[in-house]
Amino acid sequence: MMDQKKTQEINKSIDYSNLYENQLSIQLSLDGFSFCILNQKENLIQKLDHISFKDLSPTPEKLLSNVKNLFDKEKDLQKRYDSVIISHVNQLSALVPKALFDETRMKDYIKYSLKTFDNDYIVYDEIENHDMVNVYIPFVNVNNFFLERFGSFEYRHFSSILITSLLKTFKFSEHPHMFAHLGKNQFEIVVIANNKLLFYNSFTFEAKEDFIYYILFTAEQLGLNPETFELVLAGLISKESELFSIAYTYIRKVSLLENRFKFKFPGHVDENTKRRHFTLLNHF
Repeated sequence: MMDQKKTQEINKSIDYSNLYENQLSIQLSLDGFSFCILNQKENLIQKLDHISFKDLSPTPEKLLSNVKNLFDKEKDLQKRYDSVIISHVNQLSALVPKALFDETRMKDYIKYSLKTFDNDYIVYDEIENHDMVNVYIPFVNVNNFFLERFGSFEYRHFSSILITSLLKTFKFSEHPHMFAHLGKNQFEIVVIANNKLLFYNSFTFEAKEDFIYYILFTAEQLGLNPETFELVLAGLISKESELFSIAYTYIRKVSLLENRFKFKFPGHVDENTKRRHFTLLNHF
């Protein structure tokens, strides 16, 4: 079941008769769907849109049904684009050092931390310039639907885009930064220092106490002092959030991820919206 309330940022000047100069970016998870339209010629983000799915027990099958219903209703998604990029948001992934990676053993890399089945389709992304491979299970049924709709498209795991973007943005940082990327009931922790990935993991949470527990436990395991390391928050977060407040209670240096995108945005797209769609906008 799709939520009738959706967050939408739109530029009404979109020329629907000539979308071949535009790129479409999609990010999907069991509980929601986001998409973005970039006008390559003007370097302008023409639309940002998020739709929440309200299934009580979400499954890949329900996700496919929700996506099909959405495509039937949203005319933006019924057009042809110059290129389409998809990212899959789930916890079905594992990072592997490139030197140890063997494409014939991909199931071995994830079977100890994830429940796998014989018919699982397992793929991988290379984390460019950092000798890592991200092995994961995509939403194959939705990929097949996209193939019918678009003919061809690129896809990656959400965490590949998150890690690559942060490593690129903070490559000159010499001291440790911890990043927490917030979703509705899931968040990712990324720790970077000296242009190296020190830690990555994904967690589910229900309360702010769960959130701060995972942050502080990760810091303790890595020997990071809450008085000195920097915690940077991205995703579904603002200074008014109770998550920001509790983080600031226990950690000395807390900030929100700054917008460093080179795109032009419509005036009504605020910083919180850009921060929420950090990974979606980094598809391009």
